[in-house]
Amino acid sequence: MHLEKTAAGVRERVRQWRAEGERVALAPTMGNLHRGHLELVSAAHRVAGKAAVSVFVNPLQFDRDDDFNAYPRTLERDLRLLERHGADMVFVPEAAEMCPPESGALRRVGAGPLGDGLCGAHRPGHFDGVAVIVAALFNLFRPDAAVFGEKDYQQLCIVRDLAARLGHATEIVGVPTVREADGLAMSSRNAYLTPREREQAPALYRVLRRIADAIRGGGDDFAALAAAAVRDLGDAGLRPEYVEMRRADTLQTASPGDRAIIVLAAAWLGRARLIDNIRV
Repeated sequence: MHLEKTAAGVRERVRQWRAEGERVALAPTMGNLHRGHLELVSAAHRVAGKAAVSVFVNPLQFDRDDDFNAYPRTLERDLRLLERHGADMVFVPEAAEMCPPESGALRRVGAGPLGDGLCGAHRPGHFDGVAVIVAALFNLFRPDAAVFGEKDYQQLCIVRDLAARLGHATEIVGVPTVREADGLAMSSRNAYLTPREREQAPALYRVLRRIADAIRGGGDDFAALAAAAVRDLGDAGLRPEYVEMRRADTLQTASPGDRAIIVLAAAWLGRARLIDNIRV
């Protein structure tokens, strides 16, 4: 496994791989890796001969300094996991490498309309910050494919749109959410949960499954289903931000009869902000 810390090192490594006829897939991460991240590496290997992983805690996507400072950094452990899991390269840049002062043009890259609503309404600027760094990574690696988890479904849609707007031919691959045995979606932020909160947390997925079952059974009053879900989450000890039904392809508000619907939700539990979704 090659460890690169500079853009120049990445360019040279990718140049060598391309000269050997290899496809390159990229898995962007912020580190503090769990099994869901390792599944991204596996997915990268399914679509390309070389799997590259970036580990960068992006300051541009945090709306609070305390949240950025508290985000767990576990680089040495992450590197061991990635090596055991077969990553071919890990890019660990300094902030100045990804966000240089002269990057004004890049900073004008935004999330676009897909960043409005849902998580974007509750985390102003978050998706714009994601878009800036993803664009920088795409411009650097020029990957044949890039893999992103479906747990962050709004982000996945934004990245697909971003690649198209930038004119990249990169294939954007969505990787199904990896869950704990009780259904809780794996997330680095689950580490913030106390033992009691960890027992409560699977309620989010249970509520989403109830909505999905209701829609499959013919339920078409989406507003009533969302209102009931908000009440159920509150009763379970969570503080819901939103529960919404959207079209899976466009993220527009869903209507009964839409062919592919995704139910998305976000809720606070203690210090942890949990997000999840389920397709119908």
